[in-house]
Order: sequence, then C-alpha cells, then structure tokens
Amino acid sequence: MAVALITGASQGIGACIAKRLAKDGFDVAINHYPNESGREKALEVAKECEAFGVKAVCFAADVSKMADCEEMVKAVKEQLGSIDALVNNAGITKDKLLARMSEDEYDAVIAINQKSIFNMLKNVCPVMMKQKHGRIVNIASVAGLYGNPGQINYSASKGAVISMTKTVAKEYGRKNITCNAVAPGFIHTPMTDVLADDYKEKMLEAVAMRRYGEPEEVASVVSFLVSEDSSYVTGQVIEISGGLSM
Repeated sequence: MAVALITGASQGIGACIAKRLAKDGFDVAINHYPNESGREKALEVAKECEAFGVKAVCFAADVSKMADCEEMVKAVKEQLGSIDALVNNAGITKDKLLARMSEDEYDAVIAINQKSIFNMLKNVCPVMMKQKHGRIVNIASVAGLYGNPGQINYSASKGAVISMTKTVAKEYGRKNITCNAVAPGFIHTPMTDVLADDYKEKMLEAVAMRRYGEPEEVASVVSFLVSEDSSYVTGQVIEISGGLSM
C-alpha cells in the first residue's frame, strides 16, 4: 500500500489532508510538533484515518530541525515501508507590520515555513529516487504570490516555497518524481478563527466567491496531485482562493 507523510498534520489543513489521503487508500504518517498537545491531536487524527482501513502512525518531530527530519523519515520508512507521497504542510504565522516585526519573529516563520521544506526534501527525495517514483506537494499561500501587509515573514517564506517547488520539479522530473504546490487563499482554520470580524469581511470583499474556503477543498486538490491522475503535472502552483486574484 502507498504511504503518505504529511507534516503539521495534527490539525487544520494538514489533518484534513491526512484524512483525505487515508480515504484514498494511503497509509498515513502523521507528523506533529513534539509536545503533549500535538501528540493528543495527532492521535485523534490517526483514529479517524484508521476508520478507512489503513495504517496511521504519529511521528513527533520539529521539522525546522534537520536532525528531527532525518530521524522521522528513517522511522517512517522502517514502520510503514516507503514514502510515496510527501505533503509539506507545517507552517506558522507571526504577523506584524515590518516596522514592528522583530528579527526573532521573522526567523521563526522562515524556519518553520521554509527551512522545514528543505529539511524534508533533503531526506525524502533520496528515498523516492530509490523507489523511482514519488509525489511531493508543498503548501504555499496566495501571500507568496501577491504579498500581504503585516506578513513580510510569511509572504517571504511562501514565495520561497513556490521557487523551491519549481526547482525540485526540474531537478527530479527525470526520476519520475513530481513536485507541485498549492496556494490556498482565505481558508477556514483555527488560524483564521482568531481574526477580527471586520477584517474577515474586508478580506472577503476581494474574493470572487465571497466565502472562505474549507480545508477539505484544499485536501481534494492535494489528493489529485499525489494520485496517478497527475502523472504529467509538475512544477505547478494551483491557487485555491475562490477567485481572489481576479
């Protein structure tokens, strides 16, 4: 059975992706941050995934650290046998206007949102090369395409994710490994729940469909990108934003 490893999969979009891929028949490796709260949430996601008759195993790792990623990829390979799909989803926000943002706030977002993807690619791509097959999906953002006030760190990290996606697609295409990105817009998650109502209304005015997207709508696109139906799709960035860019 094919195996999918999803980073940051204990909640939000990552959890939805894990459950959708389990429904598709993947055994799933659910990465979570190494603390008790992350573990508890990941175990709940694993139970929901197992309801589809697949294996679901939780792996604690701080993906901003290369050593953690090395250990996790080795453990996934040992326990589940392969890594056929990698979904780099882990991400955080620390929003502030440039004038007020600290160096630590900038660095933290870059470490989790961007460096983690390098760490995971560095460890998973060799596995996929030996298998002569692989599907990689990186979770970017519309902020990486258009920028967003108060998110210079987040926008920079997601813009880098898009560039990394295209580079990996070019480097590994001949090895039968595809690499694509999805760029969600305003998606209903715990991150958006904390936004002020007036800010939400203002943002939705720019969305053609006049509503937030749901995590399941992101997961369905990821499902396509890790399937055989996308075998000739690589280096692409698919915007999931309800028409935000129009």
